[in-house]
Amino acid sequence: MENVTIMDHPLIQHKISRLRDKTTGTNEFRTLVSEIAMLMGFEALRDLPTELVEIETPIETTKQPMIAGKKMAIVPILRAGLGMVDGVLNLVPSAKIGHIGLYRDPETHEPHEYYCKLPEPIDQRTILVVDPMLATGGSGADAITMIKQHGGKNIKFMCIIAAPEGLERLHKEHPDVQIYVGALDRQLNENAYICPGLGDAGDRIFGTK
Repeated sequence: MENVTIMDHPLIQHKISRLRDKTTGTNEFRTLVSEIAMLMGFEALRDLPTELVEIETPIETTKQPMIAGKKMAIVPILRAGLGMVDGVLNLVPSAKIGHIGLYRDPETHEPHEYYCKLPEPIDQRTILVVDPMLATGGSGADAITMIKQHGGKNIKFMCIIAAPEGLERLHKEHPDVQIYVGALDRQLNENAYICPGLGDAGDRIFGTK
């Protein structure tokens, strides 16, 4: 699938396996999500544009590459996406942060918007949308549609675990968006949970039920 990257780094695989374990507690789970986001972000941001900037070393004046333009916007899908923000910020501390709030209808499993706040000028930024789980693909696809409606153009999507159904839907609705996946799981069950998955990422990050 064009524009889709499935991560195969041993560190990412190991940490995702720890996430899956039901005995992994809230504190460790939260730390792991942040670490995985940083490792994945390193790959997802490989093509950030740079420009030569003049700096002075202790030896001489030189022109060296630095990140160009209006830099980045990290946009977590609330609430579980919040767990991935700090990991990416460790890589790009100057990034601005937007928020998109979507909730899933328990009957239809379709997402509904309740909040959208994006840093301006959004059309000039590299936008990284983050959400730990890509299940049906509805929330991810709707979040990207909302960002495009606000003028966003250069959009990437990063999730830790995806179901094939969600990945196919997101790619079909937004073929121009680069998608980064930590692990591609087997399928969705009848409740639209990813199998084998890791349960509810939001509950496990925030310690709620």
